[in-house]
This record gives sequence, structure tokens and C-alpha cells, in this order.
Amino acid sequence: MITINNNIMQTETLIKEITQLPVTSQFHVMEQVLKSIKKEEIKRQMALASDVLYDDYVNDTELTSFTSLDFEDFYETK
Repeated sequence: MITINNNIMQTETLIKEITQLPVTSQFHVMEQVLKSIKKEEIKRQMALASDVLYDDYVNDTELTSFTSLDFEDFYETK
């Protein structure tokens, strides 16, 4: 329960500090916060997707058939 109250207190303190900034700085802070949240959400979704698809990748030879060419020399024809 102390952690929840502490988080609420920190949030209130942050909001109070942000509202004391000039409006342009408030927008900048919010922009950075939103970018950070978006980045973390994308990271979480990618990890979830890779977990979901891992078994398919390991067990479906059609998904991995071209990996046998990974160490082949590749020359572009002109």
C-alpha cells in the first residue's frame, strides 16, 4: 500500500512541477512522455508477437526454407 501511495504522491508532484513550466515546455514534456509510452508499447507488442510466432517459425519448414541460403555468396546479375 505504501508503494501505491508513493506513486500517487510522485505523480502529483510531477504534475505540479510540469504545470509550473511555460506552456511550450509543458507540450515538450508531454510529447516526450507520449513518445516514450509509444516506444515501450511497440517493444511490448513486438515481444508478444515474437513469442506467439516462435513455435510456427521453429516447426514450419516453409517459413525457414530460405535460411539454407544465408551463408551462400550472392551476386547480383546485371
